[in-house]
Amino acid sequence: MTISGSITADALTKDSTFVQYTERNSGNMGEMDVSGGSSFSLGEDQRAVQDLVRRVATERVAKRASEIDRTAEYPQDMFDLLRELGLLTLPFPPEFGGSNSLLSSCVAIEELGRVCYNTAYLLLVQWTPIGGILAGGTEEQKQRLLPGLANGTLRAGFSLTEPQSGSDVSGIRTRAKRDGSGYRLSGNKIWCTNAAVSDFILVAARSGEEERGAINFFIVDRGMKGFEIGRKEDKLGARGVPSSALFFDNVYIPPENMLGREGEGFKNVMEALNASRPLIAARGVGLAQGAMDLAAEFVSNRQAFGQSVSDFQGVRWMLADMAIGVDAARLLTYRAAAMIDAGAKGPEMARAAAVAKCFASDTAMKVATDAVQLFGAAGISNEYPINRYFRDAKVLQIIEGTNQIQRNIIARTMLGSTKRKV
Repeated sequence: MTISGSITADALTKDSTFVQYTERNSGNMGEMDVSGGSSFSLGEDQRAVQDLVRRVATERVAKRASEIDRTAEYPQDMFDLLRELGLLTLPFPPEFGGSNSLLSSCVAIEELGRVCYNTAYLLLVQWTPIGGILAGGTEEQKQRLLPGLANGTLRAGFSLTEPQSGSDVSGIRTRAKRDGSGYRLSGNKIWCTNAAVSDFILVAARSGEEERGAINFFIVDRGMKGFEIGRKEDKLGARGVPSSALFFDNVYIPPENMLGREGEGFKNVMEALNASRPLIAARGVGLAQGAMDLAAEFVSNRQAFGQSVSDFQGVRWMLADMAIGVDAARLLTYRAAAMIDAGAKGPEMARAAAVAKCFASDTAMKVATDAVQLFGAAGISNEYPINRYFRDAKVLQIIEGTNQIQRNIIARTMLGSTKRKV
C-alpha cells in the first residue's frame, strides 16, 4: 500500500529504524547505539513521514481543531483523511500493508498532536487493539480483523475500566460464563473510547467458575444481542473522540471470539498494551511542542512596559524550560519506540515505555500550564487555542494508565513488587 506523498509502506520497515538497540548492561534498560555515532536523529524514512504529516497537519488539520473541540463531534472527515493518506497502516506488519514501525507511528502522532489532539487520537484508538490481536489472537482472528483496521473499513475499541475499578485491573467484575462451547458476558464498563463508532470492542472479563477467575479478552461485535453502548461522556479534553459506557446483558460470545486460550489471553494483551505506550507519549510530545510554539509566537508579538514581552528574562527562562522538557520527552519517546521496534520485551520494555509516557504527559501538562500563564487573560479565553492544549494535556496524565501507575511500573523494575500485608 502506498502512503500519499511518495512514501511507500515497504520502505518504512523497522530495519531502517534510526537507531540500533543494544543492551550493554545486564541489569538496566540498556543503552542506545545510535548508528555507530553520538548523534540522535530520525532516519530518512521517518523524516519522510514527518514531512508529509507536518504538511498535512498545517494545511488541512489545524483549521479544524478548534471546531472539533468546541462541538465535541466525531471528526469523520479527519478519519477519512488519515485513511486516504495511508497513515492507518504504519504500525501494522507488512502482510497487512504496514511498515511494522512504532517509531514512524510515533512521528505521525506527534506531528498531528502539535495542531489537533483529537486527530492524533484517531490514529491511537485505531492502533490500540492491534498489538493484542497480534499477540493473543488466532490466525483466523488476525485475518478477520487486522486488514479492516489497517485500511479503515473497521474501527475498534478497547475496554478495561469499570465503575468500581479504574487502575485496579484485578478488580474487574464483568463475567464471561461458559455456555456450551461459547460464553455469556454480563457486566458493564465505563470510559470506552471510540465505542460509539466501533465495529467491535476488545472487552476484558473474568472467565472460569471461581469468583476471581482468570481475566480474558473477548471480541464483542456491534449489534450482538444484549450489548448496548451508552451515551458519550461530556469531557474536559479529548472531546472529539467519544468515550462511552458499555452494558452487557447475557451477551452470547461464540468461541471464535475469545482472544487467545482461556487464562492466557490477558497476559499477552497487557504486554502489547505496554508496548503501545510510546504512542501515548508521542501525543504528549506533540501537544507540548504545539503549546510551546503558540506561547513563543504570542509573547513575540506582545508589548509591555515599552518592550517586547519576549525580551523579559523571566519569560525567556520559561520558554527555555519548555524547550528542555520537550526535547527530553521526545528523546525518551523515540528511544522507547526504537527499543520496541528492535525487539525489547518484558520489564525492560515496560519500564522504557512507562518512563516515556509518564515524562511526556507530565511535560505536556507543565508546558501547557506555563503557556496559559504567558498568554495571561487571553489564555483563559476560548478565542485562543491555548486553553484547549491545557485541557487535553490533563487527560493525557490520566488515560492509558495514570502517571501514578507508570511510576509504580518503573519502581517495580527497580525494587521488585511490593509486599502486601495479609
